[in-house]
Amino acid sequence: MTLARRIIPCLDTDGERVVKGVQFFNLRDAGDPAALAARYNREGADELVVLDIAASRDHRPTFLETIRRVAVELAIPLTAGGGVATVAEGRAILRSGADKLTVNTAALVRPELLTELAAEFGSQAVVLAIDAKRVGGRWEAFVRGGRESSGRDAVDWAIEGTERGAGEILLTSMDRDGTRSGFDVPLTATIAARVTVPLIASGGADSPSDFLEVFEKGHADAALAASIFHDAVQGLRELKCFLYSEGVPVRLSG
Repeated sequence: MTLARRIIPCLDTDGERVVKGVQFFNLRDAGDPAALAARYNREGADELVVLDIAASRDHRPTFLETIRRVAVELAIPLTAGGGVATVAEGRAILRSGADKLTVNTAALVRPELLTELAAEFGSQAVVLAIDAKRVGGRWEAFVRGGRESSGRDAVDWAIEGTERGAGEILLTSMDRDGTRSGFDVPLTATIAARVTVPLIASGGADSPSDFLEVFEKGHADAALAASIFHDAVQGLRELKCFLYSEGVPVRLSG
């Protein structure tokens, strides 16, 4: 049986409000997270991702409240994260209403964190977020909201991260983020071929054909987007109907 491909809106927040930028900079206000969550739940999203891109301790209590506000609006799985560095912080995310948590910078600093989180909550609840950018002839994994290179090869890190316990990868192309120039299909396909866990492609979505391409050529299990959904450039149901007409298995209810 072929699993349905998932369409996932993403809410990047500064703690309280949804924000959106281009290649991780020039952020603008994009709305209230709870209101957007209710809208996407109603329109048929398969899952929702909420990220605290500020990821500072000052924002943590505010972000946990945002997760609670979002979770009550949903009948679909919720993934949340940003700045998670300990099992205790991961537990706080899940107790606030998330079904899965993401980890990025802290896992690159101390990869054992992935194993600890998987042991405590199960691999299915641990999503390794990788912000990848083309540097020379390879993709490097970036940290701290895309501001610093870790020096690690993104493909090698994806393999190691799943071996250490991550049950899913959220792969964002920094080169494409917010540009609406299409997903980075070579990046997605390269990592999809090297890991055995589900892969969510992120960064650059503009048109239904972009989603079709990342599913067919990038071999992604799910595709994530933000601005085209927030700004009502693309409707979720219309997108799914297009994909279904092209032979992509999707969930059409909702």
